[in-house]
Amino acid sequence: MDKKNDMSPIILVVEDVQETREGIKKLLLVDGYLIALARDEQDGIESARRQRPDLILVSLAGIPREVILSARRIRESAAIGEDVPVVVFCIDDIAPGDEVAIGENVHLTRPDNFNQLRSLLARLLQRIPKAA
Repeated sequence: MDKKNDMSPIILVVEDVQETREGIKKLLLVDGYLIALARDEQDGIESARRQRPDLILVSLAGIPREVILSARRIRESAAIGEDVPVVVFCIDDIAPGDEVAIGENVHLTRPDNFNQLRSLLARLLQRIPKAA
């Protein structure tokens, strides 16, 4: 993927379940995003360093605080600035204040459907998704 030749935003998807990773990729490609995939925190750090994503989506198994800390380590280790939104998906409830762990622009959510995710990403990237 060469961002210089394509001005589409790059979304880094850090997801530990291969089927879910591939499913998210297929769905987001429809909206014209470029997708980088990572299977775990370390892979996410390496991908973020290489790809310099416009948004990072972290959906890893574990308790919310651990997922949030993984997202924080990805941001810090890859030297990703606060201007890059981070969306963290957690199955369990998020304790108030946990979002501070990775930066002001983090969005903690588990959307009820894919259209909610599309809307959130479009808003964060300030673009309107194509009609599906």
